[in-house]
Amino acid sequence: MDTTTGAAATPIRIEAHGLDADQAMDDLPRLYAGAAWSSAPTRATPYRYRYAAMGDTDLTLRTSRMHGEIQGDIPPGGDYVVQWLTAGRSTVDLGHDDLRMVPGRPLLFPAHRSFVFRFTDYDQKLVHLGRDHVDRIAREQGLAGEDLRFDHTAAPTDAAVRSWQGTVGLVSNTMRSGPVSPLLWDELTRMTAIAFLGLYPPLADALPSAVLLPRNARIRAAVEYVQAHVHEPIGTTEIAAAAHLSVRALQEGFRRVLDTTPLGYLRQARLDRVHAELQQGVPGTTVAGVAQAWGFTHLGRFAGAYRARFGEHPRATLRG
Repeated sequence: MDTTTGAAATPIRIEAHGLDADQAMDDLPRLYAGAAWSSAPTRATPYRYRYAAMGDTDLTLRTSRMHGEIQGDIPPGGDYVVQWLTAGRSTVDLGHDDLRMVPGRPLLFPAHRSFVFRFTDYDQKLVHLGRDHVDRIAREQGLAGEDLRFDHTAAPTDAAVRSWQGTVGLVSNTMRSGPVSPLLWDELTRMTAIAFLGLYPPLADALPSAVLLPRNARIRAAVEYVQAHVHEPIGTTEIAAAAHLSVRALQEGFRRVLDTTPLGYLRQARLDRVHAELQQGVPGTTVAGVAQAWGFTHLGRFAGAYRARFGEHPRATLRG
């Protein structure tokens, strides 16, 4: 199966297989920059694994199979990764969202923070899409600004899943049929990015109207940075650097434009994320768990701030 890719992207071809868990730990963690992986046989069949990938840094189709169990961490990387099982069991985002995969249904890996997974006796399909490529297509489609964010817990619509499956099937069949011209490959990668954006539409963060004025461009940059990195341990220094402002100028700008401080705005953004997760009401969700995941350690103060912002107690939001 020959694939000729365009000059702008780097070709990728990976083949790894074996019958030993130690060898698997030499081969697999480095593919995802994992630091704490482990693997072991199960009682089902003798241990073996196989991993293959073909494409380029814009789009790669991958397969991963294992008779055995594997667990590990995956930090944020340069790809958006959509994967689904055709056999076996798996849980993604252990200790946080605990997403149990349903065979045949695509699932997006958390894209903006580290997570932990566990897979057992599985056959897995994956599509890696380069972030820069998806960002570019999203801008062309009028779907995004500077930074894309996706809700990996969202359930794609059946229509979006069918479109995704049809597109990935077309790409796979085309790659198997022989050499692919750069022009055709460009069209295939574009189609796949569009199908991905239909599968997981980018989240829209409504910016305060005051920051949209041209004279407040630096504060808008700071607000966009906060929205894009709200899940990370950032503070005033990082926000000021992203907006190319001094800390003092940042603080004065936030007071003037938004009548709050940079850290006050960051807390509001995190409260908004808590609110969104509680509204989803995924089974097993607790107010304390979600609040602590978003950095709110004092639950009494958190509940007061939440009630002031949304007009109800967080438990009422979770109950729906």
